[in-house]
Amino acid sequence: MGAEDSENSSFDPEVGGDDSSTDDETTQVDLASGSSDSEPDSTTSSTTESDEETSQSIEDMLLEFDEQEGLIRDRSLLDPNYVVEEDRIVGRDEQLQEVTKMLRVALGDNRPPNLFLYGPSGTGKSLITKAVCHNISRICETRDIQFGTIEVNCQDLDTLGVAVYELASQAADEAGVDIDVPKHGVATKEKWDELYRIVNENFDSVVFVLDELDMLVGRRDKQDPAFSRLLYQLSRAGANDELTAYISVVAISNDARMMESVGSRALSSFTPEDVHFDDYDANQLQSILRRRRDAFHDDVLDGDVIPLAAAFAAQTHGDARKAIDLMRVAGELAEREGDERVREEHVRAAQDKVEKNRVLEVVRGISTQKKLCLYATGAVAAETNNGTARSTTGYRVYQFLTDSIDADQYHQETYVNKMKELTTYSLVDFERRSHGPSSGMFLEFQFGERPETILETLREDSRIDMVSQEEVESVVNAQIRNET
Repeated sequence: MGAEDSENSSFDPEVGGDDSSTDDETTQVDLASGSSDSEPDSTTSSTTESDEETSQSIEDMLLEFDEQEGLIRDRSLLDPNYVVEEDRIVGRDEQLQEVTKMLRVALGDNRPPNLFLYGPSGTGKSLITKAVCHNISRICETRDIQFGTIEVNCQDLDTLGVAVYELASQAADEAGVDIDVPKHGVATKEKWDELYRIVNENFDSVVFVLDELDMLVGRRDKQDPAFSRLLYQLSRAGANDELTAYISVVAISNDARMMESVGSRALSSFTPEDVHFDDYDANQLQSILRRRRDAFHDDVLDGDVIPLAAAFAAQTHGDARKAIDLMRVAGELAEREGDERVREEHVRAAQDKVEKNRVLEVVRGISTQKKLCLYATGAVAAETNNGTARSTTGYRVYQFLTDSIDADQYHQETYVNKMKELTTYSLVDFERRSHGPSSGMFLEFQFGERPETILETLREDSRIDMVSQEEVESVVNAQIRNET
């Protein structure tokens, strides 16, 4: 296979010339230091007494918290990734039955089919796969069958070589053995060989679970994306007896159209069974949360807590992970405030915190130019009736922002490309629109979170905060009125 794949994550084929040079962000940190020469004996004594008081104070607080019963009894039930019992899985009977029927052949001397599980985030794809594999593993132990589940999340894997190493590492952990190749510095073929060795020596049957597979794009100079090459190699290895264990590949993606990007060779050897997961509705989300309410002590949840958390999560594509996370954060906020119950106000505070934390996590890692693109588009969405923003209008507001802070300015095509890139963070989505022959084509951006939350977070960047909020709103409204 040749040398290991590598990728420069900052490379952007859509941007050339001066535009790409503006995508770096420089952060300046002011450091202040001081010293005091006054009365060393007195200062030393005072500092020592203060340190003792502070230390004792921390210890007292820790012991006091340790003695409190708290509101949360079992925090694992408030972890969206925790594999729960079957009776806690709600609203997914059909999908659970399909996945179970197809993977159950691993209990005998047969190879399970490959699967493609697709649907929005937080709709039970990973949960059901883990639950089924956990039960298969338990039964296989009683039959002296060496069954393994090798799971990787591809979101943070940038090349095929890194992905193969992660699979080999997870296989070694599952088998309780050491991996004998380094992560870097060797050809990807050596990593494949090590993966095959570990699997062949330790397992009779293996399910490879590739979560968020569409995020594994790999090097842009390759004809097929890395996830296509990964699927091809795994499915071909099973057919060519490089892997003697029976293997099944479960590809999981939020993108229903991912398979359209899989190369023809990979598609012909992978040939998965499709299982679709749709959004949870508010009632299903309430049922999910009710089956986890024993994470809390008895009678500490107000009656409107679960319906409100479910309603918030239903607004963002029926994401069960978000609903469970809201319950956890609400409970933790109530505990920190010393309240005896979790109330509606704790859920609302949790909603603000979860949204802002998620946005913060994303925007802290993007360049100033991407922040300006996102801020301009969010400012438009915040002022429209349907919470969307046309790319043409967003670009004119972006021009105003860059002029205001004397920043380099992208061409409209590059602005659109940067907004498209931000869709990979699930902050925005877009559709191609036209309002008649005279208006031409444009993209319409929709936000996964409240635009106001995104704007508030972006204003923590000092350069963006230089621009008057009222002035931005005035420009936005003027541009919206000019839309044809």
